[in-house]
Amino acid sequence: MKVLISDKLAQEGVDILGADPEIEVDVRTGLSPEELKQIIGDYDAIIVRSGTTLTADILSAAGKMQAIARAGVGVDNVDVEAASRAGIVVMNTPGGNTVAAAEHTMAMMLALSRNISPANASMRAGNWDRKRFMGTELAGKTLGIIGLGRIGREVGKRATSFDMRVIGYDPFISRDAAVEAGVTVVETLEELCGASHYISVHVPLTDQTCNLVSKGLIAKMRDGVRVINCSRGCVVNEDDLYEALVSGKVAGAALDVFAEEPPKNRKLIELEQMLATPHLGASTEEAQVMVAVQAAQQILDALKDRGLRNAVNLPSVPAEEARYLEPFVELARKLGVLLGRLSTGRFRRIELTYAGDLSRHNTDLLNRNLLQGVLSVFLGEGVNSINAPVLAEERGIDVSVRKTTQCTEFRSLFSAAAVTDTMTRSAEGTMCGEDDARIVGLDGFSVEVIPEGEILVVFNDDKPGIIGELGKILGDQGINIARLVYGRKEAGGRAITVMNLDTPPDEVVLDAVRKAANVNAAFAVNL
Repeated sequence: MKVLISDKLAQEGVDILGADPEIEVDVRTGLSPEELKQIIGDYDAIIVRSGTTLTADILSAAGKMQAIARAGVGVDNVDVEAASRAGIVVMNTPGGNTVAAAEHTMAMMLALSRNISPANASMRAGNWDRKRFMGTELAGKTLGIIGLGRIGREVGKRATSFDMRVIGYDPFISRDAAVEAGVTVVETLEELCGASHYISVHVPLTDQTCNLVSKGLIAKMRDGVRVINCSRGCVVNEDDLYEALVSGKVAGAALDVFAEEPPKNRKLIELEQMLATPHLGASTEEAQVMVAVQAAQQILDALKDRGLRNAVNLPSVPAEEARYLEPFVELARKLGVLLGRLSTGRFRRIELTYAGDLSRHNTDLLNRNLLQGVLSVFLGEGVNSINAPVLAEERGIDVSVRKTTQCTEFRSLFSAAAVTDTMTRSAEGTMCGEDDARIVGLDGFSVEVIPEGEILVVFNDDKPGIIGELGKILGDQGINIARLVYGRKEAGGRAITVMNLDTPPDEVVLDAVRKAANVNAAFAVNL
């Protein structure tokens, strides 16, 4: 079997593959897309880093390929959909750079506190100015960590050794997992901002986290705060940060990542109170060796049918099973997205129930896809049906599955409940015919919703005029209602209104809906 390594990889990874007598290893870096396409058909597997882009066009020529390993976390340089269609498993190496990123965060925090960079520049210029570069200590200060995944928790562990008080905000992390890292969980970002002398950001880039740290959130921070971002560019709004640094609201900032890399706008970087590094979070010798070794071992396991680790595309299932489950797979993901959007608080558990014919099948793929839907709302596109269970476990989210052949109203019924520390939301779905998906229950209300496109879910009191009021708000903004479903349990009590819309409502429209008489809550969901 032949393995191609198309980007520079630590020798330790190459040696692992080369030591296996059944593996022939070729290291060919710097290939053009045309050159790669010409030779890729000869290989059973390929290891890439960020330098190689595996497009659908290139993968169309990979007739023998069984596995792709990305020595790193991001797989945006691999067309995962094309690989899945071709039956190629795509794997990454998460966790390999966790320590490196955590240590870089601490280095940035220390350098920022003691003015290491400007003091060094001053010394090189021949100066000796001790008073100008008076620093501040970490001991006794409060560090607020936004995002308590692997790296965020590792930062928390290290910060406690500096006698810092560490608090954190993450809507998915369990308190037990945070406590193990020495982190006290707070309920809101506002609480974290108001209490923290230092704020370190460790979140994936999603629609929800883009520009998370911007003018509004900065205003809630204590004066003289220091901000560190070693996660993703765009999470911190660079223009707003610049203004805050110039005004003195933020005493200092350290960024390892930028919205545009390399950044063309230099005004932020040129501020003396700003510390910048060129995306070095994973750039340690140890991290490079670790991801190389992980990638090589995962390729060997995949080629020798010893199991798949860290796969980012869908697992294969028997053809007969796949045909039956196919329509339910996408329904499961959409139910997950719906629950993720409608739920507030920290997730504690997900309860799944399969009733009727569906209970007789292997529903693991549906479990995974529902978790993918829930977690993707907060963690972004990096969540898939393979890693969703691991991500849920890391965040202390319990998953339970119940099956029963009893199903009175439908041939099959898929039910899911999301339990957080503040509420429980539930949703039910089924198939009308072979592949006509319907949401038939929301929070105990009987509905019949087509799960596609833009959905507006309104929880309201059952009072006269509510439908007209909602229609007027949407109509005034030129938003057409394609379909409307109304459900209630008793006259005059709680009710639900679900609308399929032709265009998505913006925050202005949502705010107007939420302020309407007899409306208790409203959520926009894209399915």
